[in-house]
Amino acid sequence: MLVLGDRYAFIPLELDLLKKRYNLEPVSITDITIDAIKRELDKHNHSIIILNTDKEPSKDIVAYLTTLELEGIQFYTIEHFLEKYLQKVYIPKKVKYLNFLDEIRPYSKTIYLAKRAIDYILGLFLIIISTPIMIYAAYRIKKESPEGPIIYKQKRVGLHSKEFICYKFRSMVPNAENDKPKFASEEDPRIFKWGAFMRKTRIDELPQLWNVLKGDMHLIGPRPERRYWVEKFQKNIPYYNIRHLVKPGITGWAQVNYHYGSSEEDAYQKLMYDLFYIKNWSLGLELKTILKTIGTILAKKGA
Repeated sequence: MLVLGDRYAFIPLELDLLKKRYNLEPVSITDITIDAIKRELDKHNHSIIILNTDKEPSKDIVAYLTTLELEGIQFYTIEHFLEKYLQKVYIPKKVKYLNFLDEIRPYSKTIYLAKRAIDYILGLFLIIISTPIMIYAAYRIKKESPEGPIIYKQKRVGLHSKEFICYKFRSMVPNAENDKPKFASEEDPRIFKWGAFMRKTRIDELPQLWNVLKGDMHLIGPRPERRYWVEKFQKNIPYYNIRHLVKPGITGWAQVNYHYGSSEEDAYQKLMYDLFYIKNWSLGLELKTILKTIGTILAKKGA
């Protein structure tokens, strides 16, 4: 896979996925000329070429790349490649690029009704089958951390950037954030033993089924963040608020495709997955997210 330019840098997670799933290993060049491309093609048997540059290619380059397509070498822009192979929407860090926003809109009425039907049917089913688990979870929380509440209530940002009360089983000691909000981390000393297990298995998220039935959230969508993090991220991540065009979810496309995030770069990467989900929603994508969520829970990859 030949990458022309360095506009977008593939992260290790993506490089590993491309190699394992598609047997692709990116080779980048910044000298984007016909001679340079020919030299690289002579050295390696590339089946894909990606245009990954801020500069508009010359007519000669475009004509040459089109000729290569006739010879069986696929040609993509970085935007199209990320959507096709990595199921994420490229978010440029330079705000002059706005074309990618054209197809990212709030759900249509039909899609919204379909999602709410899924929310109610699957949500009620999950409440019924998880009731024994929730009762046991409440017992263990009270046993290991008796001073604090069983249910943790926190304001989160949802649809149209409006706040709502989000419910979770408490997994940390009382007053875990005395100074200011901060991300939880692996081996976080604020998390008690049963709390760590709940976070790994997503049991701590079960009370949010009530948020789903109330209409604050969908089962699947962008994870709701606290106002503190939203204001921080929107200052440095272009178009961050686009994720608030739809209701948040208990799980989402970002959660099942990206590891637990604890930085601004992680928020940037997750946003690209969230926007792919919003842009390309279908029943198939909904089912795929549900199945991948089940796989994540069984593998105890939650956080």
